[in-house]
Amino acid sequence: MKAYRGHLMHVRGAPMLSDAREHLVSEPDGVLVVDDSGRIVYSGEYRRMPTPDAEVVDHRPGFLVPGFVDTHIHFPQTYCTDSYGGGQLLDWLERCIFPAESKLADPEYAQVAARNFGARRIDVGTTTALVFGSAFPHAQDALFAESISLGLRTISGRGIQTVGPESAAALITDEATAIALTGEEISRWHAADTGDSSTALVHAAVVPRFALSVTAQTLGALGEIYDGVRDAGVYFHSHLSENVAEIDAVRSIYNVEHYLDTYDGKFGAGSAQAGKTLLGRRSVLAHAVHCESAELARMADTETSISHCPTSQLFLGSGTMPWRRTTTSGVTVAMGTDVSAGDEWLIPRVLNDSFKVHMSEPGDAAVSLSAAELLFSATLAGARALDLEERIGNLDVGKEADFLVLDPQRQPLLPQMLAQIDVEDSDRLLFSLLMGMREQAITRVYVQGREVCAQASQPC
Repeated sequence: MKAYRGHLMHVRGAPMLSDAREHLVSEPDGVLVVDDSGRIVYSGEYRRMPTPDAEVVDHRPGFLVPGFVDTHIHFPQTYCTDSYGGGQLLDWLERCIFPAESKLADPEYAQVAARNFGARRIDVGTTTALVFGSAFPHAQDALFAESISLGLRTISGRGIQTVGPESAAALITDEATAIALTGEEISRWHAADTGDSSTALVHAAVVPRFALSVTAQTLGALGEIYDGVRDAGVYFHSHLSENVAEIDAVRSIYNVEHYLDTYDGKFGAGSAQAGKTLLGRRSVLAHAVHCESAELARMADTETSISHCPTSQLFLGSGTMPWRRTTTSGVTVAMGTDVSAGDEWLIPRVLNDSFKVHMSEPGDAAVSLSAAELLFSATLAGARALDLEERIGNLDVGKEADFLVLDPQRQPLLPQMLAQIDVEDSDRLLFSLLMGMREQAITRVYVQGREVCAQASQPC
């Protein structure tokens, strides 16, 4: 066993967002004891550690925090951050993203992109990610293989498109091919590392880009596929209500009352039930900026979660997801970078944007998110959204040891800034750490108790 000593900070237990502050743990001289299977067997004060014979790795004055969970990030957009599209979502997709994603048709290019994508995740401490995949099977093969080699938690599915503009031509397949490739990917890669979804690091997902990239027939066929694999732990992931023009187009083309209806099997004229629902406890929809109350209620009823991507919403001018209204609806809201519309890979930078935009909501909607709520959104909420809460999300005993070592000394001015705060003032200390840290402060990244490195063949 190994004991990792440092300032322990996490949100313990299984609270709701509103209770996160009462569940915040801040142990200045804390320790995590991890057994050979990669599970936490003790988490708390160092002086009470019950295993004195454990090998102690002293990271003081560094912090020990849970690994970050990114619930929405695009693998084929690895090189696309800060792409100027001259407009909002639909313009940006057509001018920048579809041509960039088409480059992954080259297997060698896709392999390098997968390598860089994995390395970048380690740089920023993203131990678990729900990844929007490439349209090309060889690129997805590279992504999954690299994730297994590095030891990262990855949930992904090929980006499904059966209709679209000329700029997306290389990404589009006919419906029969789309369904066949989706089924093949699930068979090949779901829980491929262990053969058991309850222990696996890699999982497959059904991932249509969004309602405008497929047809009602495609959604019907995907519903049939998903209905047969959801109990095996396969995920569903797509975009929802990101942009007003997008919503209008979906309503017009599908003749539905609500955008969400298209994913709920209600894609018949007038929102008539026409297929099986894609919603459920392992379904995560990105953005949900402009959802109506009925849509939020339906997501809460089905345990469908939202990936909140404030950085991306700022970059594309999509608007602000109303925090109070959305979170009080009962829907789990977790954080997503949305790289590359989001131009920040580091989840704490997304938290920084989240704090600012929700402070700036109009009138009574404005909210000052606490440090515990921010940390919860970046860790435990993500684990809950991905139905992995029993395994990861905080540093409780029994969880798999996904954690980061943060060393403020590695970042200019950060230690001096933190030194101004009483170590017992956990709210202020955590807030300043999350708001002020950059990736230089991340010195060690662990998944299942194993240190992961950007080059799997090299020692860390």
